Amino acid sequence: MTTWDEHAAQLADTVTHPRSRWRDAIRATPRHLLVPRWWHNDLTGTLLLDGPTDPHRWMRAAYSDTTLVTRLGSLHADLAHPDDRPPWWPSSSSTLPSLIVRMFRHARPETGQNILDVGTGSGYGTALLCHRFGDQHITSVDIDPYLTATARERLADIGHKPLIAATDATGPLPDTYDRIIATVSVPRIPAPWLAALRPGGRLVTTITGTSLIIGADKTPDGGALGRVERDWAGFMGTRHGPDYPPRLMHQFPHARDQDGDDITTGRYPVLDIAEAWEVNTQLTLAVPGIETHFETDGDDRTAYLLHADGSWARAHGHWTDAPTVHQSGPRRLWDVLERIRHKLNIEGSLGLYGYRVHIEPNGRCHISQGGWTAVIE
Repeated sequence: MTTWDEHAAQLADTVTHPRSRWRDAIRATPRHLLVPRWWHNDLTGTLLLDGPTDPHRWMRAAYSDTTLVTRLGSLHADLAHPDDRPPWWPSSSSTLPSLIVRMFRHARPETGQNILDVGTGSGYGTALLCHRFGDQHITSVDIDPYLTATARERLADIGHKPLIAATDATGPLPDTYDRIIATVSVPRIPAPWLAALRPGGRLVTTITGTSLIIGADKTPDGGALGRVERDWAGFMGTRHGPDYPPRLMHQFPHARDQDGDDITTGRYPVLDIAEAWEVNTQLTLAVPGIETHFETDGDDRTAYLLHADGSWARAHGHWTDAPTVHQSGPRRLWDVLERIRHKLNIEGSLGLYGYRVHIEPNGRCHISQGGWTAVIE
């Protein structure tokens, strides 16, 4: 039977170049011990998987370049009963290893630097950092006390003892750092991150609701300058309590069957917006706080756009047919989406990757290129 270190070596072959400085860390880290149980979702629904009871599947899952979901809503896989079938709303995971390594590369960490890992999760990313830079230089934070306590115990079992703290990562931080690397997304850059970043330090994060990875270096005024990386990623958003607040879909039941104030025929077929990363990114920048929802019934598709200001839109159509669109509230959300899709069709791309980023000390983030600017605040 193939041993775990042989599986880890195969994973390293998959996600790193032979001369990568992250290669040894992946080969030396027993990911399976950090993720003994996880949630799986397929056409049959949600299923709890237990590694020790199926070692072959455990090794195959732990050492594949795959995200393993470890928490749904407020229910940890570690604490769940085999018959539990919670809704598929992931709230913590062990991120796919290739993405963790990409985020670390964007941060450009160096030996001797103090590094903050935002979003402990299973502790796998923390373990990679510890292997390469030493436990004494690594701090990891997560809002979930169970996750931090469990990661601390499991990391100690494999020989790592970084500082791990249960705290809201968007608030005051335990220390100051040369690098801040977030594998959770934020709706805006937290001002405490800038305050905790040492002179010349660098932060890397993603913006909630977008595929944007922002890498920025601290400036003498307490802000930061950088770029939208020529790369993309999507992470779960930061939360400030035991679980995320209810989705807006629960607050807008009328959006499912009520006629809108405006009823029109859409220009483009119904789209699963969350899976169209460029479109979703531009929509989030245009309407911060917007939520999307998508359903299918055979070839019939329905998409919803919702906002806390009371605006909602529903578009229903058959496959590639033009949909019927209902809209209500102070803003016509589907109109905003169609303008974005029209621009994409004309120009072939919505840009943003490689654009300049200027972050003020209070966290207000300006993304610009030429005469175009978007502000995230």
